[in-house]
Amino acid sequence: MALLEACLSLLVMALTVVGITACRRVALQALPHRPQSQGFFLELSGAFQIAACTHELRLMAELPPQPHLALALTYLLTALHGLTLLGSLNNPSSSFQLFFKGRLTAKTWGLQTAAHFAGALLANIYIRLIWTLGMAPVHSRALAESCTSPIQTTLANAFVLELLFSFLLHLTLLQVESMNHKTKSHLVALLITTLVYEGGHLTGAIFNPALAFSMHLSCFSEKFWNYILVYWIAPCIGSVLVVIAWDEILPLIRREA
Repeated sequence: MALLEACLSLLVMALTVVGITACRRVALQALPHRPQSQGFFLELSGAFQIAACTHELRLMAELPPQPHLALALTYLLTALHGLTLLGSLNNPSSSFQLFFKGRLTAKTWGLQTAAHFAGALLANIYIRLIWTLGMAPVHSRALAESCTSPIQTTLANAFVLELLFSFLLHLTLLQVESMNHKTKSHLVALLITTLVYEGGHLTGAIFNPALAFSMHLSCFSEKFWNYILVYWIAPCIGSVLVVIAWDEILPLIRREA
């Protein structure tokens, strides 16, 4: 039964990636002279793909062998997202970082953030519609769940962890910015898998406000301020601290050296 459930989840994820890839290609061809609309759709579809696949991946964390299967799939899916979601950030904290650096206007930042959360919400609806089909017992159990909080530590610890994970992610993204795209995708996937292994049992290791919103929508309504602090504010602060460290502190250290 575990094998069948795993295969069904993999099928859902594969069809999602194929469908989103096709839609993004159509959008790029249909909107060549409308970069704003094109950008909005790319961000929305990217957030949708990541959130939808992560919903299914979370269910597979319960399947044996634990945690090896979930970690292997985390690496493979993250690398796949990096390879297929070209041209989009897919993370509100990344958009906020660019806005903070002055590389995005307020309007563009607002549109990107709206696209991320719209894609995350649509992914939540999409996955729940699939789960209502009752193809696997694990889907039926997940559909019946209310708030299953991933925060298994103190609020202060959860805040620091998500901030630190976001900082490490965005610092790595800056370091590998000039690398070959395939190599970069695998390095980022390796980092994210490591962070999930180290902190997944404490906070879920999400460090993406839109993804957290999609994954734990019911928890946001029950514990709004706690979740805003841990899953929205902390990742954005982490991404901004990277800018400060990279643009302000690092040059000072180099000059003194």
